[in-house]
Amino acid sequence: MEAMLPVIEMKTSGTPRYSVIWMHGLGADGSDFEPVVPELDLQGCHGIRFIFPNAPHIPVTCNGGYVMSAWYDIISLDSASRRVDEAGIIRSRQAIRRLIEKENQRGIPCSRIFLAGFSQGGAIAYTTALTHPDSLAGIIALSTYIPEPKLVEAEATAANKAIPVFAAHGSEDDVVSPELGMRARDFLMHHGYPVVWHEYAMPHSVCFEEIQEIGRWLKEKMSA
Repeated sequence: MEAMLPVIEMKTSGTPRYSVIWMHGLGADGSDFEPVVPELDLQGCHGIRFIFPNAPHIPVTCNGGYVMSAWYDIISLDSASRRVDEAGIIRSRQAIRRLIEKENQRGIPCSRIFLAGFSQGGAIAYTTALTHPDSLAGIIALSTYIPEPKLVEAEATAANKAIPVFAAHGSEDDVVSPELGMRARDFLMHHGYPVVWHEYAMPHSVCFEEIQEIGRWLKEKMSA
């Protein structure tokens, strides 16, 4: 059995009722989105445990084989379509499923677990959530894409057919093109998923307005 991914954890109260598993982007680590939590303005909400896992370090082909934190190998950074490593995607999906199982063991059912991710981490959030066997609370997909639509189509589960999705992208993103983000949005809409789309005048990053929108969306979903 593979080891559990190392994580950073933050709680908004002593007894969390919800969990958010938030995956970082290529070359980053779990600390990347830690500072976002206080900016979400979640006072008065149910307690949430935020879990920020660290991706393994692997050679990344598009970066000349340089070893860095990555959820899967990227063969090409073409702006229209990315050639990716399906086996690596599946390995990372399994690693996130183990974190979901750990939350289940700590008393948080899948129906109160959100998967979030930025860039490559968002690709894993999409793939894991849309194919998970049990209903999850929602997906937060930031500046990202669906890396293998055929994999998702083949393994999408009825349990998550109605999973709410918050998807956002920067209109000036020159790392993950807005076209890829919109292609993921259109894929979801075509298959009947309830996706909310936001676009911001920013590069490959997050902005305060976006963080505020995520906070409002989380509050809405936790009160539903």
